[in-house]
Amino acid sequence: MLHHALLPKQAGSADQRRLLRLYRGLDTESRRTLLNFAECLAQRAGGAHASDATAQPPVSEPALEERPARESVVAAIKRLRRGYPMLDSDTMLQETSALMAQHVLQGRDAASVIDELEALFAARYASLQDAAS
Repeated sequence: MLHHALLPKQAGSADQRRLLRLYRGLDTESRRTLLNFAECLAQRAGGAHASDATAQPPVSEPALEERPARESVVAAIKRLRRGYPMLDSDTMLQETSALMAQHVLQGRDAASVIDELEALFAARYASLQDAAS
């Protein structure tokens, strides 16, 4: 559901109705993207006070498992999700799905896809750490 604090302040305004109508027409992933963007804008508009109110707790260290010699792309995604539980799997879905599709549909080598998945998870973790500090 669209967070009411992100809507224009005047209840029932044309902008509010338009935003709600647009939101309702989006799929789940697009709704999340819109909410993330709106929260980013609200945070930026609020300046230092908004960032103080939304301060993130320290990010825990990943619990990385050793990569098996022969691993499927699906198993690698599961291993990486276990190793990086602090990352939101919903936000990772598009990129991990795209890499999985390259492997399954385009025949891309599993090892190179897994290398890229590991780099993706590590980069997202680094971004999360940067945002928390």
